[in-house]
Amino acid sequence: MEDKQLDDQCKMEVQTSIRYREHVPDIVNALVESCGRDDCFDHVGPEPIPSSDAVIEIIHRLNRILYPGYFIRTRLDEFNVRYALGKESVELFEALSEQITLSLRHDCIRHNLPCVRCEERGEDIAVRFMTRLPELRVTLATDVRAAYEGDPAARSYDEIIFSYPGLFAVTVHRAAHELYAHEVPFIPRIMSEYAHRLTGIDVHPGASIGESFFIDHGTGVVIGETTQIGKRVRIYQGVTLGALSLPWGAGELLRDKKRHPTIEEDVIIYSGATILGGDTVIGARSVIGGNVWVTESVPPDTKVFLKKPELVYRGGS
Repeated sequence: MEDKQLDDQCKMEVQTSIRYREHVPDIVNALVESCGRDDCFDHVGPEPIPSSDAVIEIIHRLNRILYPGYFIRTRLDEFNVRYALGKESVELFEALSEQITLSLRHDCIRHNLPCVRCEERGEDIAVRFMTRLPELRVTLATDVRAAYEGDPAARSYDEIIFSYPGLFAVTVHRAAHELYAHEVPFIPRIMSEYAHRLTGIDVHPGASIGESFFIDHGTGVVIGETTQIGKRVRIYQGVTLGALSLPWGAGELLRDKKRHPTIEEDVIIYSGATILGGDTVIGARSVIGGNVWVTESVPPDTKVFLKKPELVYRGGS
């Protein structure tokens, strides 16, 4: 009797499932029809598109090249380092040139642009980018030293390279910025947003950042596209280097204008500080205290702090 009841129950569940599944074709038809609407977004057509997964793999391959021996499972030594870097570099060239080509070709076809010989240009940009990698390693070494000198909790350079989210975000940014300078579509922003997703540090690839840059802790840091940062700058978590609020529709007018602040050399910006505006300049060697809101320029050698708040203590009784 129990077996028959179980059998009947299973048949009822199957029939119920079929009734629900019958709605799926209508849902699919509605989704397909929505792809032809002007008020929705899709990428259905002949235009190629870069792969975000491939770009993320490029980031990890770059990490292995920029910090040899740190992010691999095998040991590097004097006997295999040339082979390992050679293999990684060839594979980086092939993957990067392919994704750049797809990005360029996408814009050419979708926006009906004149032919720029996408494949040749993609390979040319990839080579130009890779030619900069030795110099990029030198710059990143200054960032590692800045982190060590700026953080008493750091026990070694190795610890910083292995684990500091600020260094990872800056590493990705410096690579993305090189591609941004070559006007590569999509890829620089995919790179920066991947780092943002992992670290909570949002650095637009257009931002210009000098050497010996240190982001301590990092969560909630925002650095806008037209920000300019000098050498030996240190910032803490929750810092915003942003644009002033824009009226609706002003985005297109200001798209290529300087909207974000300039931070000169040897500046320290403490947690929660907000500095806004393209005309705002923080002078060299200045210190911006925590939680301040700055929309006007600050002269060199200036300290900006909030007044000490009045604290109220109440007894437990």
